[in-house]
Amino acid sequence: MDAGPTERTGPTVQLVMGDITIQQVDAIVNAANSTLMGGGGVDGAIHRAAGPELREHCQRLGGCDTGDAKITPGFRLPARWIIHAVGPMWRGGDRGEPDLLSSCYRRSLELADEVGASSIAFPAISTGVFGFPIDAAARIAVTRVSTTPTRVTDVHFVAFDQATWNAYDTLLRADGDERG
Repeated sequence: MDAGPTERTGPTVQLVMGDITIQQVDAIVNAANSTLMGGGGVDGAIHRAAGPELREHCQRLGGCDTGDAKITPGFRLPARWIIHAVGPMWRGGDRGEPDLLSSCYRRSLELADEVGASSIAFPAISTGVFGFPIDAAARIAVTRVSTTPTRVTDVHFVAFDQATWNAYDTLLRADGDERG
């Protein structure tokens, strides 16, 4: 019988500058589009690094709704799993975007729990071409990760640029988490 996620204050969180595709974690999260077939930014980088097997596998998944996530093997990545989370396009913030983004982080942790992942790396979902303001997105990410019951013990927020680093650093510094 599965006891489910344990109630706790949350996993250890680290802020990392760099490439999410090389993170030494059990699962990485892909900021995917609804087709799951690859795209630009983080999504394209993950698809290129994982190899053509990822695209073939994603073709069988039938896409993914905004605010939800699906999981695939990591194929050629160091991570065993890729969790494809479809964040919302920013349309001013009054069309449910914050709730949908929060749902991406919650669903990613749920899927990580389902496969027994104890470590996970997140990009800044929806902040690239989807246009979500980085400060608001970082606040949602940090809050959801710290309040979602999970067996994940180690979370990396991976910043690709200085603006993303700064947004997360400000929040995590207040919480006393690590930056690497």
